[in-house]
Amino acid sequence: MDVKIINARMTQSKEDGFVGAVQFEVEGHQQAYEMALQSKRGKDWGYGLFFLAGSGNEEQLLLVEEEIEENDELFERLIEAGMAALQEQTKET
Repeated sequence: MDVKIINARMTQSKEDGFVGAVQFEVEGHQQAYEMALQSKRGKDWGYGLFFLAGSGNEEQLLLVEEEIEENDELFERLIEAGMAALQEQTKET
C-alpha cells in the first residue's frame, strides 16, 4: 500500500501524554485519511482512523485499517511522522 503523509501534528503534556494526528493519502483511494494518535508515555499507542474530509468509501477505510493493524512498518512510520512534528514544534519555541 503506497501511503503519502501530507501533514502531521503532535502535542505532549503531563495530563494527556502524547496526542496527535497524521493526515495521509493512499494511492488509488478517493479520500485522504486522518489517524488520531494517543499514548500516555510514547510506547503503547491507541489510534482512530477517519476520512480527512467528509465521508468516503467504507471498504477502502477498512482496507487501510487492516493494513495499519498488520503492517508494523506503516504504523511506526505514521507515529514517527507525528513525533517528528512534535520535535519540529519544540525547535521553533
